[in-house]
Amino acid sequence: MNEDVFWELMETCRPSNGDPEGDELAAALTARLASGPVFTVIGFAEQLSWALYRLDRKEYGDGLSGDQFLYTRAAVVAAGREEYESVLREPRRFAKYADGLVWAEVLLYVPDNAYARLTGEEWDRGTRYSYESYSNAAGWADA
Repeated sequence: MNEDVFWELMETCRPSNGDPEGDELAAALTARLASGPVFTVIGFAEQLSWALYRLDRKEYGDGLSGDQFLYTRAAVVAAGREEYESVLREPRRFAKYADGLVWAEVLLYVPDNAYARLTGEEWDRGTRYSYESYSNAAGWADA
């Protein structure tokens, strides 16, 4: 799955009610990915981790707890490609997600849940990029 397909899938599955927590988005993504094939679930996991990794930078997360920072980055991804790219260009836009009111933790579990539904097995695979907070060493290096 390339980046364009990832964002198209996110947009296709986005609920019309603008669910800020991402519960409905995650449910729709899980259902769609669980219809197979497995390589699509893996591709989604890779693109999701890459998107989160790119936001793992000091200018976004300085002063936030690890969990708060991770769930807030997930909320930015859940907001869609246009907003995500706006946040990458203008880090100050991240602040509206970091207030603790809009977190999308559930998005992180989409690959695991889709894989389990599709295969009947637990997801036991890493991704090329870690989405855990502070794992992007270059993003946290002092300039």
